[in-house]
Amino acid sequence: MLTVTGRVSHPPASVPLVDLFTFTRAELTSPVQFAGGRWVVSDYDDVRAVLADPVTYLPDNALTAVTLVAPAALRSLVRARFSLPPTLANNGSSSHASLRRLVASFFTPARVAAAEPRIRSLVLERLGGADLVRDLAWDLPAIVLMELLDCPNVDIPTLKRWSSGSLEFFWGDITRERQLELVDEVGDFHQWLIKRYHARDGGLFCALADAGVSAEDSAGLCYFLLIAGQETTTQLLSTALRRALQDRSLWARLPEPGVAEVFIEDVLRTETPVVTWRRLTARDVVLSGVHVPAGAELVLLLSGKETDSRHLAFGYGRHFCLGAGLARLEAVVTLRTVAEHEPSLHLVGPDPEWLNLLSFRAPKSVAVSR
Repeated sequence: MLTVTGRVSHPPASVPLVDLFTFTRAELTSPVQFAGGRWVVSDYDDVRAVLADPVTYLPDNALTAVTLVAPAALRSLVRARFSLPPTLANNGSSSHASLRRLVASFFTPARVAAAEPRIRSLVLERLGGADLVRDLAWDLPAIVLMELLDCPNVDIPTLKRWSSGSLEFFWGDITRERQLELVDEVGDFHQWLIKRYHARDGGLFCALADAGVSAEDSAGLCYFLLIAGQETTTQLLSTALRRALQDRSLWARLPEPGVAEVFIEDVLRTETPVVTWRRLTARDVVLSGVHVPAGAELVLLLSGKETDSRHLAFGYGRHFCLGAGLARLEAVVTLRTVAEHEPSLHLVGPDPEWLNLLSFRAPKSVAVSR
């Protein structure tokens, strides 16, 4: 965990005890607020400016574990030869552009649009379940992603176990004991990626090898890509389904043209599952009149305000999410298809348990009845 050093000449107006893993925008009293050893930046223009300037605001900490990795867990990672070299999300170097172009070739608008019938088919196969997360949203994005990346013969339940464990390991407020429970999943996932690369097993791995990307860099790139490319979409589907079912009038209108698109954009604006991203200041800066020292860790809020149509749910600038179009399509097709075929669906039971990580929030279940 980064320790902020340096003297702050113009501190925030207030320094409340904010739990960064459960806070809401409404709890913030300043657009730049020091909390939990980090600087929380909530103003849209500030966040956009930070994301637009990778020289002043470095992406180096984007994949750094939120909780300091305990020595025993660190030794396990070393034994697994685990590494996350600068590739995509954490890359501020000149190598970023070529790696991004390579990955982007799998997410072209044409390839994404061509996936729509497959998405709809997967949704139809999953209708009728009592929990829309477990029975629908849990594995659908992973299947779609693996097919789009031309990676066949992937054990989806194992991939989901690895990726959900990795999210908790790197973005969770977890104990040393929990780290030790998760660290083998992290290491096994990384080793699997190395093996797929050397075996040239799948279109993405072949493309990386053909481009001369090393096994270590390929594993680091694919590690986060295969997590973010489907876990965040599972979270978006879970959040959107629960919210849509809370509004009976909306649920009835979702099959109509354009309604699902507008609704998903509103979810991304006000309740995005990717709630924050992080940056490091390369020098002293001033944000909303607040002096922030060099080497400070920023936590950027990506959602918009209720009264503001803008949002940064997929980031901005050179690190804008490559899977944004795919995530939107999956969410729209899923909402429209479920609402069309199960108009009487309604929520049941108590409020669900939520995933509460520094950068990711979503309901863990959406219990329904007919």
